[in-house]
Amino acid sequence: MTSILAFLFVLGVLIFVHELGHFMMARRIGVRVITFSLGFGPKILSFRRGDTEYCVSAIPLGGYVKMAGETPEDARTGSSDEFLSKSKWQRFQVLVMGPVMNIALAIIVMTLVLLQGALLPAFDDQSVVVGGFAPRSPAEAAGLQPGDRIISADDKELSTWKQFYMATATRANRTVRLVVERDGQRIERQLVPAPIDRYETGAVGVLPVMHPQIDSLQKDQPGEEGGLQKGDFVLAAGGPESLRISPEELAELSNKTFDSTFAVLVADRARSRLIAAIQAHEGRPLALDVLRGTERLTVTVTPRKVEGAVRIGAQIRPLELKTVEPGPIEALKLSVDQNWEWTTQIFDTLGGLFTRETSVKQLMGPVAIAGLSGEAAQQVSWIPLFSLMAMISLNLGLLNLMPIPVLDGGHIAILALEGVSRRDFSMKVKEKMLLAGFVLLLMLMVTVIYNDLMRIQWIERFVPWR
Repeated sequence: MTSILAFLFVLGVLIFVHELGHFMMARRIGVRVITFSLGFGPKILSFRRGDTEYCVSAIPLGGYVKMAGETPEDARTGSSDEFLSKSKWQRFQVLVMGPVMNIALAIIVMTLVLLQGALLPAFDDQSVVVGGFAPRSPAEAAGLQPGDRIISADDKELSTWKQFYMATATRANRTVRLVVERDGQRIERQLVPAPIDRYETGAVGVLPVMHPQIDSLQKDQPGEEGGLQKGDFVLAAGGPESLRISPEELAELSNKTFDSTFAVLVADRARSRLIAAIQAHEGRPLALDVLRGTERLTVTVTPRKVEGAVRIGAQIRPLELKTVEPGPIEALKLSVDQNWEWTTQIFDTLGGLFTRETSVKQLMGPVAIAGLSGEAAQQVSWIPLFSLMAMISLNLGLLNLMPIPVLDGGHIAILALEGVSRRDFSMKVKEKMLLAGFVLLLMLMVTVIYNDLMRIQWIERFVPWR
């Protein structure tokens, strides 16, 4: 039930905003709007205000704004309030305003999300230096080594781990060519990202360099007395291999995921190992190897029992985190940057579909969106749901601008072609264009719905070729 309600909320907002863009621009240039509908099919609720009927219809997978004189088949009087009586520039403004509103919504919603602030892994924005990898992972099979710096993937420069994860996410079961810097030399390696979830997201099981970090210290406690400082990274506790995660543990964690979450899980396991070492040394000296800036040194602490627990009086983070607490202007800038990254990924994915470098199994439809909406709605805060809404809104806006007849972008493309040729196409030509667009859209719908159904385990069991 949560999934259905969350899905209807997300889709309802996106459709309303999209159609509101068409509606507002139509009214602004003086076009008479006959119907403003959320959904298709039989009308459930409706009321009339002025010349316009506002309604909610039974099928919640879209919406429409019906304008006077919108198509040549409509009864037309040649009145100035009819859509086709307006200039091509004015009609373009009406058509483009729906996608523009969706893109604007994505930026606004993401700005509000970022204003809430967050603690994020610092390695997201750091160079792609390999700290380790999961056993039997694509990274291990490719011969990557700790200390390697990954410079590019398929000739695309990589400066951060975030870019690296995005570069491999759409390439499940496809070969990715890496350029790696090792001991001052540049070498090439090839790997094939493994599909890790029901959306077949590509991941390689590689880890950044991570160590538990001292976040804060309590006064007159063993940590401060021993010489620990805020910001120190703990490399070892009581021996060089003390915080090392065994291959068996890495295998266990990598069975859950290979993506950036895998790195966080491994870091949390190392932190737990450090806390266990502290608790096992009550009243006894414990040597901690720490990294302070570029200096490596040994600090000795003597844990003692405080309020029933053995402690050193230090707050320990599993890995270095960065605090994001932007003001309104900075949040807007970060939102634009985030939406630009998503836009790049969307076009990379679409391009990969045509070159067969991206699996069509990564496409998702209403069933998958409903599932993701439900999962996000069940989180403690509203932030995951609204982050998902922003991403879907951007997708909706950009995809509607594609030059496919039936979509807004298709109608804009026809307008542009008519403008270049300085004549209007015949209705027969337009019908053929729209039919081609409808067939293409239908094929896409069949593909995404098939993908959605195959992600449901009990349905997949009845399909012999899966």
